[in-house]
Formats: sequence, structure tokens, C-alpha cells
Amino acid sequence: MASASTSKYNSRSLENESIKRTSREGVNLELSDIVPRLPGETLITDKEVIYICPFNGPIKGRVYITNYRLYLRSLEMDSALILDVPLGVISRIEKMGGATSRGENSYGLDITCKDMRNLRFALKQEGHSRRDMFEILTKYAFPLAHSLPLFAFLSEEKFNVDGWTVYNPVEEYRRQGLPNHHWRITFINKCYELCDTYPALLVVPYRTSDDDLRRVATFRSRNRIPVLSWIHPENKMVIVRCSQPLVGMSGKRNKDDEKYLDVIRETNRQTSKLTIYDARPSVNAVANKATGGGYESDDAYHNAELSFLDIHNIHVMRESLKKVKDIVYPNVEESHWLSSLESTHWLEHIKLVLTGAIQVADKVSSGKSSVLVHCSDGWDRTAQLTSLAMLMLDSFYRSIEGFEILVQKEWISFGHKFASRIGHGDKNHADADRSPIFLQFIDCVWQMSKQFPTAFEFNERFLVTILDHLYSCRFGTFLFNCESARERQKVTERTVSLWSLINSSKEKFKNPFYTKEINRVLYPVASMRHLELWVNYYIRWNPRIKQQPNPVEQRYMELLALRDDYIKRLEELQLANSAKLSDPPTSPSSPSQMMPHVQTHF
Repeated sequence: MASASTSKYNSRSLENESIKRTSREGVNLELSDIVPRLPGETLITDKEVIYICPFNGPIKGRVYITNYRLYLRSLEMDSALILDVPLGVISRIEKMGGATSRGENSYGLDITCKDMRNLRFALKQEGHSRRDMFEILTKYAFPLAHSLPLFAFLSEEKFNVDGWTVYNPVEEYRRQGLPNHHWRITFINKCYELCDTYPALLVVPYRTSDDDLRRVATFRSRNRIPVLSWIHPENKMVIVRCSQPLVGMSGKRNKDDEKYLDVIRETNRQTSKLTIYDARPSVNAVANKATGGGYESDDAYHNAELSFLDIHNIHVMRESLKKVKDIVYPNVEESHWLSSLESTHWLEHIKLVLTGAIQVADKVSSGKSSVLVHCSDGWDRTAQLTSLAMLMLDSFYRSIEGFEILVQKEWISFGHKFASRIGHGDKNHADADRSPIFLQFIDCVWQMSKQFPTAFEFNERFLVTILDHLYSCRFGTFLFNCESARERQKVTERTVSLWSLINSSKEKFKNPFYTKEINRVLYPVASMRHLELWVNYYIRWNPRIKQQPNPVEQRYMELLALRDDYIKRLEELQLANSAKLSDPPTSPSSPSQMMPHVQTHF
């Protein structure tokens, strides 16, 4: 996690180091007392700098650079400032000032981060101090550009839980009641030959042969054929995902694809139509015809009903987040806050994604029809819509492990391009493939958790931790673009899963108000009046924006701790009484038998 004050490591996380430092009081300090380090993390260099803090002005400190993090400790008596930034969070490093710079603190480095921060360090002009720090930071923040491994492959962390075992596709489909008379599991993609960005295991209509699937694949972008994501436990309506059809300017048709969609519709005889939700604005879908893509026409797909959801592409989302960053860091202009926030269009995009997911969920829950979802290639907006709709429909995904399975299934196994969208270890900060699609999804989940405070087992810290490690490269979970690439790199063998960290200390990530409910469908209100900027994520680095803990949640946690203390004391009393009394039958045998005699509010 990005904050040193909240980072917790397991018992092996802090390594001993023979190098000693002398503090200002003249006492020898172990380096591990100064810089927290993970197993496998090694110190590369350290340097005295001036940190240009946007909130408190210039602060003299010492920067330590390891192969995992940039760590700054203040050297000033009246400042306890600590910066702890995983190098994976850095997107850009620029030199500030030149040889002729004369202004105070005008010569140094300017570092742009993926988590809304900018860091500026002033350095001395003599002795190539800037050049050395620039080269080392560039090398270890962007290891792929220097033929170095990502830190996840160097980490030696150990946890008592193996997060890689969380998701088993066969078990998850079995939980949904699959296979059944209408749907089968196919291993046609076992070696990723049908589609190199899909998982090895797929669920398809029972009546469709593997040869049929191969013919359909030729007419879908990137061979991403329609496959099942989720089936309703009662009405058996399904959510199916895919990519756009390759219609092109000439309006090409494919009888196999048309028949396949009709077979999907016929897996449930209660409905006469299959609803197709195209995530794109209609004008974009039409424009995609020029590059060989397109959408399903009424002429070709007689039993299908097409709706466009007007969600913009990755480039629009990237520009929108840049505008958010401009208004939240380093300064928040309160006098123009609402107009500034509106000008970013960020909450409008959140609204459209949520609105689309609500439509998908409602169509399936109401039993009106099964739903097919796609955008252009089916790995960005499609993943947002299917996973959010499944979160609304299926209470299992609102548990901690259920949500982990949802992310593994709909995002990781189905080929959301994490490496391209985040740019892990890549120095090309201006890459047009970068986009905050997964961040938007987590933001939508947070909006839902605000509206339904008892529906989710996990808390806000859980969501922030996921986003912090989306960038950190400490875990293998979000590395690479698809399952086939992870298989080639042996990610599950050579790295640790983020879910190992979370599931080994679940209590920290639990929502104390969680009330488990089966089969309750959640429909969040997606109007602008009910959406808000996630301050505890986007503006968390600003010390002037106090992150207020929920007073009700705080009090509830205190009461739970008090209850646990009462139970512990009862057990101690029972043991003491058992020892004193010579006649066991007259002694209560368990804390629960003593409970009626104790007046508490629980």
C-alpha cells in the first residue's frame, strides 16, 4: 500500500541489514529501522534531497530507493513526514531546471504518479547527483524498458493463505448450476488456439458444436465469441459477453453467428427476443464499421433487440481522469469545486456505466430476456457492465472472496488488458492504450457500497488496497494482458497473489454492518444527485482534507470489542468457578449457560 503509516507486513516483511546509519543523536541505527523492506526488496541507493511539499513547503530529507519503493524520511526536527511510494505507481520522471537554474530549489526531479500525486525533489547541482538519481529511478520504476523483472517476480513474501486458489472456474460455474441441459463447458480454448485473450475454459450453448464455435469466431473481433458469464438461478436468463461483429462498411453477414445468437436465445424458451447491449455510443459503433467492426443489424438478427448504452471509449476516460487529477492535487479550489468537478465529466461517466449495468441486471432479473453485452473488443466496457450487473444480481459476489472471484473471472481471466491500461513497468507514459477502466469499475462498486451500507462484506479499505496494488507490481494478480500471457510467464508459480495478503488478514477489510442476504437484487440510484466523488481515494493525499471515519462504524466496532471482552471475562469466570466447585453438575458448563445472568446490551 502506498502509505507507510498504514502498511503492514507479515513477520518476514522486514529484513535485517548489516549496513548501519548514524542518527542525528549519534546512535547507530539499523537501516531496516529506517526503511521498511519486504522479503526480496534490496536497497539501491540513498540521497539527501529537498522535498518540495505542496502543502508544507520545502522539507529537507533523505530519499532511499529500493527495487520496490521510493521512501523519504524528513531530516527536520519539527517534521515527521514520510513518503512511501511503490515504484510501480510512478508513470513519469522528468528533470526540472537546467545547469543555469538559479532559483531556490529549481533544480531536481518532477515525478508524476498514477495515484493522483506529483512529487518534486530539489537536488544539488554539483556532482551529477540529479543524473544518478534520475537514472536509478528510471531503471527500477520502468524495469521492462531495461530488461529487468517486475518486483512481483523478485518478492519473497510468504502468507499463510494461497490467494491463487481463490478462483477455480469449474467450481464457480458449478456454483451457478452449470453445466445443465442447455449449457455445456468446453475446452476448445484449452491451448488458447480459438482466442488467445479468452480463458481456457468457456461455457457455451449445449446445442453448439466446437466446429460451430470456430466458424463464429471468424466473425467476431479478436475471435472473442459470445460465451456465458452468469445464469439466473430461477428464471435461467443469462448474461453473455463477446466482442463486436465484423460487419464492416459493406454490411457483411455470417449465418453461423446469426444462428448462434438464436441458439443462445432459445436456451430459455420463456423469451422471444435476445437483448443486445452495445456499450458504445451509436455514432462510435457506426464509425467502427470503417475499421471492419460494427454492430448487429435488425435485418440480420431477427430475434434480437439492440440498444446502445453511450459509454465513451478509453481515450475519453483517460482525459476525464486527468482533469480530476488537476482539480484534486495538490490544491482543491473550494470556491469553484462543483463547477470544476462537473467539467471533468468523471461522475457522468460513472453514471452511464452504472445505468448500463442496471439495465442489464433488470432485464435478466425480471425474466424479460437473456442479455448479450459487447463493446468493441469486449475487454473494457464489457467487463465493467457484466461484473457490475453480476454484483447487483448475485449476493455471493458481495462477500470478500466472492468479489475476488468476480475480479478474477470477469476481468483477469477474460482478458482486460491490465498491462496496457496501467503500463506496469513501462516508461511510455503517453501510450494511447493507458486508461482507468478498472478504476472506474471500483469507483462504481464504492458508489454502490455507499447506497447499500449493509450489503457488502468488504469495507472501503478493501477497495483502496486493490487499487493501490493495481499499480504497485508487488503482486502478480494484475500483471499482463490475458490468461495465456500469465501462463507463459508462470505467474501463479513465480509470484504471490494480492488475495493472499487480503485473505490472511480479513478482519481489516470487513464491513461491520454487513448483513448477509440471499437473492436480494441491488439497484443503485444512478442519478447525478446520488453520486459523489470518492474523496477518501482521490483526495487522500491532501492533509487539509481530513478523512473522517464513520462515527457510527467506529462506535459499532467499539461495541463489538466490548462484547468480545465480556465473553472472554465470562469464560475466565467459568474456568475459575469450575476449579473452585467440587461438584461439577452444579457448575455451568459453558459461557452460553451463564449468559442469562449477565445483563448486557448484546
